[in-house]
Formats: sequence, C-alpha cells, structure tokens
Amino acid sequence: MRAYEARPDGDARTAIVVVPEAFGLNEHIEDITERLAAAGHLAVGLDVFHRSGGGTAPYDDFGKALELFEGLTDDGILTDVDAARAHVHDQGIDDAHTGIVGFCFGGRATFLAAVRRPLGAAVGFYGGGIVNGRFPQFPALIGETSSLQAPWLGLFGDADQSIPIDDVEQLRATLDAETTVAHEVVRYAGAQHGFNCDLRPSYHPEAAADAWQRTLDWFARHLS
Repeated sequence: MRAYEARPDGDARTAIVVVPEAFGLNEHIEDITERLAAAGHLAVGLDVFHRSGGGTAPYDDFGKALELFEGLTDDGILTDVDAARAHVHDQGIDDAHTGIVGFCFGGRATFLAAVRRPLGAAVGFYGGGIVNGRFPQFPALIGETSSLQAPWLGLFGDADQSIPIDDVEQLRATLDAETTVAHEVVRYAGAQHGFNCDLRPSYHPEAAADAWQRTLDWFARHLS
C-alpha cells in the first residue's frame, strides 16, 4: 500500500492516520498530512484504493472514483488501518497516542475504526453511510455505536445533499444514548459536502477553519 508520510520537526509523540475521500490519496490529502505534521504529529496518509491499482480520480468524475473501490471492504479498510498502526508502533507511538481523521468516504472509515479499534481519537469530516449504508460492502455502522472505543468528532455541513440533517441528528442522539465515550457532532449552516477542501467548488472557508481548529483541539485533548 502506498502511503504519504509527513513528519514534524523533532521527535513525534503522537501519530495521525489520514483516510482519503472517494477520490484517493491526492494533493488535498497530502496537504492535510503536511498540516498535521506542522501541528506536531507524525501523519500517514493511506492509499486505501490500492486493491484496484490505486491512483486518484478527478473531483468532477465520480464514475472514475467508483472504479477505485473495486475489491475494497470494511475488513480491507481495517487491514490498512492496522498496517498504519503497526508502522507507527515501530516508531514508538502506541494506540493511545494514535488518532485517525478522514474525509467523505474516509469520514465513515473513521467511525468504523473508532468502534472496532482501540485508537486514541478519531475525527470524521462529512462521513456519509454511517446511519444508512450506501453499498453492500459498506453497511450502516450506527448499530455499532455502543462499541465505540475511540473518542469521535463528526463534522457535517447542513447543505450537504448526500447526508441529510435527519441522519446527522439521529447519529448525535444515538451517540448520546448508547456510549459514554467522548463524542461530539458539529453542524455548519450553509456548508456543503467537501467544505474543507479548497480544491472543490464546495469549499467553505469559515466552516473549514473552524472544523480544522476543532480537529487539532480534539487530538490535543485526547492524544496528550
């Protein structure tokens, strides 16, 4: 599996695994990885689409993006996350000091990891498919909420046509009712899907800035 690693100045005591959007390990995800390193974390971006040959898809060609998913399942995602965990373990960083962040498809992957792996913290940006599954190989995950192991922060845009507000509120209510593990769900009025990506027309600078600061604060709080 190809990965993009960025290291902070000095010794890294925390690590963040970065799971890409449906469009692959592209320039935006590499930039996120570099920004996390600048904040003091060892950051590793994963090419989870390596089973189909890897690569990326343009933001305006979702058909090509779907081709990247060939052969990928939830078990495969967890295998890739476990490989990243082993990589940072080899560098002296344990699970309690390892977080995960993901965007779009990767946002759902962070919830999957948070309920099935003992990570230190997780953050999901506009992760669809948590409440209602979208593909047979990626079922809904809300039924696993009571198994949450890692503190999870979910960031959503109210104008996201792919994730209904009702789904976001159902997720919030289920988290509140079924787990005592730290969690938070944040909504941004007027923000569309992909609001954090400055390479997409849906980029929303104000929501992106607030969400990014919340992400850094979440990791600082739970990985320290």
